[in-house]
Amino acid sequence: MKKTLSAPARTKTSVMTAAVVQHIAKLANIPITPIEEKKLADGFTTTLGVVDQLKKLDTSTAEPTHQVTGLQNVLRDDGVDRDRMFTQEQALANAPHTHNGYIVVEQILDQE
Repeated sequence: MKKTLSAPARTKTSVMTAAVVQHIAKLANIPITPIEEKKLADGFTTTLGVVDQLKKLDTSTAEPTHQVTGLQNVLRDDGVDRDRMFTQEQALANAPHTHNGYIVVEQILDQE
């Protein structure tokens, strides 16, 4: 049986609840203390309040913009940089579960 995380019910208000913060922390695999949970909830609530204010702005007369600086991305050549490669040991060092040199993760797709 697959274990899934279900998101707490979403409300129309822009208040971040402790349950939502806990859910996000669990998805991100980040342990947080009750004090951090409160600070994060307050910070998210503030940010969502700003977003709500922005949503109320009348932008019907504003020209759509997709690029305002005239700058372009600088891309590097596609290739392997051996100086930046991890060894297999380094790559597996922080993996919670490994087997025969591979990182083991939970199955997320059903086999049909």
